[in-house]
Amino acid sequence: MDQKKLKEQIDSLKLSLQKKEPPSTIVAILKALEKADSPSEDVLRATKAGQHIGKLRHDSSVAEEIRAAAKKVVDKWKQAVQSKKHKSGAAAPTRTSTPSNTASPVPPSTPSSNKPYAGDIEKRNHKIDHPKIDITDSSVRNNCIIVMYNGICYQNPDSVETVLAKAVEVEAAAYKHFGGDNTEYRAKMRSLFQNLKVKSNTELRRKVRSGDITPAHFVKMTSDELKSQEHKERDKALEQENLNNAQVPQPEKSISDALQCGKCGQKKVSYTQAQTRSADEPMTTFCECLNCGNRWKFS
Repeated sequence: MDQKKLKEQIDSLKLSLQKKEPPSTIVAILKALEKADSPSEDVLRATKAGQHIGKLRHDSSVAEEIRAAAKKVVDKWKQAVQSKKHKSGAAAPTRTSTPSNTASPVPPSTPSSNKPYAGDIEKRNHKIDHPKIDITDSSVRNNCIIVMYNGICYQNPDSVETVLAKAVEVEAAAYKHFGGDNTEYRAKMRSLFQNLKVKSNTELRRKVRSGDITPAHFVKMTSDELKSQEHKERDKALEQENLNNAQVPQPEKSISDALQCGKCGQKKVSYTQAQTRSADEPMTTFCECLNCGNRWKFS
């Protein structure tokens, strides 16, 4: 995990703790950190992530599950740092006095999941990317994380790890905003997914990906706010067309006491006439009873 992404995760964790969000939300963030690739020692020092999470292991003011999750993260990071040090020591070349004209082979670089996505960003989804989705203890929440992952990864060149971290944050924000697993929570997750998958909605995807739209704000956006600019322009054009049609002068209605409503028997009837067929045919009379609202026509 690179420095920028780790800092974002730590900031999200600190904010959740400050707002005293449910333990499940905080544990979800910690589990995402645990399942992600371990950051380097330099990145840990720069972000002080180990210090922030390490304190949670012994913080009696937080829930036991938070302390346990924090311990797992710290233990994994420590093991990764130590393992890298041992490998570096073992890989150090032994100098000999015997000259050699053969260059030493360069060890292959270890692939990192933080590298940009190499596949087809139009077709990627969780079945292709295989992210570690088992983040929470709830199958419903994990399924919602999958749904959000599939929405965020569409046309997204970010790594699997980065997309998963964002999906976890959005799901946690929705879970908190709607007060747990309920109909509104599930409907909102589906709605967010559907809007992210609209091909023309590139601006929404960009802002969610960059953090310009925070997860907390994203889950509160209305259907109109989630629409693409193209969709908004279509709606505006349709609204203007309807307005123009409404302003077209309508034929003036006349009132007659000679016409009788066949429904209520009253003779309070308004009517208009229009040429609906060929010119040599009689005009059609459109009637409306002012008493009961019944409508009919005759020629």
